[in-house]
Amino acid sequence: MNRLSKSIDALVDSYGKYGLVNHTGGANLPSRESIEDILRGLDELIFPGFRESLELDHDNLRLIAAEKVNHLARELVLEVEKSIDFSARNGNYSCGKGGCHAVAELIVDDFFDELPAIRSALSLDMKAAFKGDPAAKSHEEVIVSYPGFEAITVHRLAHFFWTREVPLIPRMMSELVHGRTGIDIHPGATIGESFFIDHGTGVVIGETTVIGENVKLYQGVTLGALSVRKEEGERKRHPTLEDDVTIYSNATILGGDTIIGRGSTIGGNVWLTSSVPPGTMVYTKIGEYALKSRDE
Repeated sequence: MNRLSKSIDALVDSYGKYGLVNHTGGANLPSRESIEDILRGLDELIFPGFRESLELDHDNLRLIAAEKVNHLARELVLEVEKSIDFSARNGNYSCGKGGCHAVAELIVDDFFDELPAIRSALSLDMKAAFKGDPAAKSHEEVIVSYPGFEAITVHRLAHFFWTREVPLIPRMMSELVHGRTGIDIHPGATIGESFFIDHGTGVVIGETTVIGENVKLYQGVTLGALSVRKEEGERKRHPTLEDDVTIYSNATILGGDTIIGRGSTIGGNVWLTSSVPPGTMVYTKIGEYALKSRDE
């Protein structure tokens, strides 16, 4: 067992040499397990009766919702406070006279005020999935089994906290659902209503992506940046998709100045780094690109 003692000494020495210690003696960072539990609770709150193992008591729906909201609010305040306190310690956030706990309470209050609007947006996403996939047999099937719908549900929650400049938590949320679905949506991406990801595995949507309404993506689509240089982190690096755009599987669209015009269709395996006008169809043809207007 002498070797174990030497291993422990070496491990502790590495703490001093490389860091990567979660602020020993200070406040903890947000807990991954807690964020996962919060997401599970929010999912039950957004889709009552879909996740619980027991039958939902419709006569006591308000009481059930109130209990869940109060519990989740307490948990969220704790994790948001940890998150913004971490940012304040690094000089990137000011909690003001009321302190980080008061700021966290305000953010969480705003979040629950916004939750009905998030549910409204998700109802349109669900209808878009049902309408856009002939294999979907019911709205309920979309809610309980579609990975694309699960990914956009978590994104709309994470995006709220991103817009409030809460660090860590939005990325933690997006990576939890990324691990479950294979769909990677940065919480900073702006996504309009009636959004549908079909199949979904391998989809990547970058931080500064802007997506309009009634947009449909297939598996393997990348909405990415032309450059990954750190100094460009504050610029718009990812494309814009206007309303009514469809992007087929394994297409790659790159660049912050790239705009896919309204009503356009981008075919499978296409690689784009420049804009296309509204109503354009882009597809591969014997190793070459072909662009044509829908009117042709």
